[in-house]
Amino acid sequence: MSQAVAYVPSTPEPEPSDYGQLVDDLSAASVHRSFDPYIDIAWDAPDMAVVEDDNRWILSSTVDPVGRDEWYVDLPRDKQIEVGMWRQANVARVGLQFESMLIRGLMQYSFSLPNGAREFRYTTHEAKEECNHTLMFQEMVNRIGMDVPGAPKIIRRISPLVPLTSTIFPTVFFFMVLGGEEPIDHLQKDFLREERNLHPVMAAVMQLHVAEEARHISFAHHLLRDTVPTKNAAQRFALSLLVPVIMRTMAAMIMVPPKEFRRRFDVPRSVMRSMFWQSPESARLLRDIFGDVRMLTEQCGLMNPVSRRVWSALGIGGRPSRFRSEPAYSAA
Repeated sequence: MSQAVAYVPSTPEPEPSDYGQLVDDLSAASVHRSFDPYIDIAWDAPDMAVVEDDNRWILSSTVDPVGRDEWYVDLPRDKQIEVGMWRQANVARVGLQFESMLIRGLMQYSFSLPNGAREFRYTTHEAKEECNHTLMFQEMVNRIGMDVPGAPKIIRRISPLVPLTSTIFPTVFFFMVLGGEEPIDHLQKDFLREERNLHPVMAAVMQLHVAEEARHISFAHHLLRDTVPTKNAAQRFALSLLVPVIMRTMAAMIMVPPKEFRRRFDVPRSVMRSMFWQSPESARLLRDIFGDVRMLTEQCGLMNPVSRRVWSALGIGGRPSRFRSEPAYSAA
């Protein structure tokens, strides 16, 4: 896999209108366009070494909410590097924990499917790819060498319960999937689009993850567009109110550092509130992350006057994306 950090968005292949055909195509793509992090990432190459005093770990002042805050900008350079390494390692650890819950949920979901269900093959392919992602994220954490906790403790404690929703409330489960995948995908694409010298470990992990995550997000979008309209009016109304709550909750889990971050680096509570999500820049980022999900809810008939108020009250309202993965500068 190339270690180049420049990101050039590819033109997506036309997606068939038939849901069943799309699932078959995604399964075929998982066979013919898959990656292995221990084959496609040259972990032991000299330029991949993680060393002290490397400016490439300084957080982006335009993409990362921590990196743009005055508290971080005013830190000494060595402390900026330390905070940056901790932050990137913890984001990878959160990604691993989320993928672990997703894998368990996908296996639970596929277990309940009848013979002949196309989704069985694809969700199993996806689970296999997510297993590789957990290996990749943990390898990145180990290479950085920071003993990070990942998600907040409460999330780690309830993680065994989350996969159960995949068979009890599968629609809710797949919205939760998007609630976790969309923030990670959005931020990683922004990092790769940005013209800055990323550390090769970080760049390689992001490139591989973005490439495969496009399939996973596409499947969730199409499955929900196919199934949500079949629900009755009461169920759709309940979903319309629940989905923004799910998105806001998942954004906090994925993006906000746990309290160990504040304690280790003595971050004032007021600074944490500004980073997440009181400053105008961080508030705009929070809204931008879910443009694709707002588009999906419009397509599923889950946007109504009441649900729009919920989206806005949670700080994640705004216009829907015009197309999937529309860059934030186009969606402004």
